[in-house]
Amino acid sequence: MYIFIGSKNTACYIVYAVNRKTRQVFDFITGSRSKEQIGGLIRRLLLMAPAKIYTDRLNIYKSLVPRSVHCTFQYMTNRIERINLTLRTHLKRLIRKGICFSRSAVMLNACLKLYMWGKSSPMVH
Repeated sequence: MYIFIGSKNTACYIVYAVNRKTRQVFDFITGSRSKEQIGGLIRRLLLMAPAKIYTDRLNIYKSLVPRSVHCTFQYMTNRIERINLTLRTHLKRLIRKGICFSRSAVMLNACLKLYMWGKSSPMVH
């Protein structure tokens, strides 16, 4: 998911991993969708020995995710798309066409951590 930080001229991406069964967010990163940024998230995810990792068709994933667990089916990413919509509904700073946006990456990360892993978070079951 991409949003803006500081102004509408500065795009930032939120990349996160979700457990398909529990719908809990495993980990996330904010920033660019570079190989280094996403690689850290993928390495932490692979430590959990997942059976499958479903991604979109971004070409970076082919070199980061082992072929034995990597799948790119469009219909298997529906849960993460649902979470994107929920995040945009609950956190007004994530709406792209509104007047709200995060002023700094630090505050965006803090807001996402509180929302995803806070005690009364809707993302924690």
